[in-house]
Amino acid sequence: IVAQAGFRAIATTSSGVAAALGYSDGQHISREMMIEAIARITRVVECPVTADIEAGYGNSIEEVLQTIKAVIMTGAVGFNIEDSLKQQEKALVDISYQVELIKALRELATSMDVPFVINARVDVFLLAISEPESRFEHAVQRANAYLQAGADCIYPIGRLDRNTIASLVKAINGPINILGGPPEPTLPELAQLGVARVSLAGGLMRSMLGHLRAIAQELLESGTYVRMNTEALSSSEFGSLFIK
Repeated sequence: IVAQAGFRAIATTSSGVAAALGYSDGQHISREMMIEAIARITRVVECPVTADIEAGYGNSIEEVLQTIKAVIMTGAVGFNIEDSLKQQEKALVDISYQVELIKALRELATSMDVPFVINARVDVFLLAISEPESRFEHAVQRANAYLQAGADCIYPIGRLDRNTIASLVKAINGPINILGGPPEPTLPELAQLGVARVSLAGGLMRSMLGHLRAIAQELLESGTYVRMNTEALSSSEFGSLFIK
């Protein structure tokens, strides 16, 4: 649907994939389940797809490399990689480990002759790492280290105001990806700030589930179909989504 709307590239969201499979976000599905979901998406869309593979579904660099090899085989052209620890709440991996991981991922993509986009996530703001007064510098330090290691883009995920976004654009030595959505700046405003890429995370999934809940409530309370008919696809449109 997003591709048919006219977007020239799309990205998967780990929370959306997990929710569609009946799980919560945070690598609670298996590597195989995530890879299969990515493959189903790349099969039916014509535009480039990048994949959210969380922290890589591995406890070592070698295990993460195996994940990325599988992602490349799906036909995806890029991926997000997080620097948070899945085993601990509100903790980041050591910066030296993440640098070595990104170097290894870049070497893998080069060896496979695939122009893969590495979107390195910096979770400092999301997890409120460090004291507030030092958080910005901490995020910038990690961002620039990841770029130097071979990342193509930096994703300082979190709800950030215009001033912080503008400051990050100036301080980070490469393209940045910002989490979009209300009440954040609009897409044109983010472009004016110098943002290269915008992610919606689980925003679209949450919006769709909210609409589904409203439909269910209307059916239960009044037995009518007003919300169900709002923006509904026709049967032919629905069927055409999965033909390739």
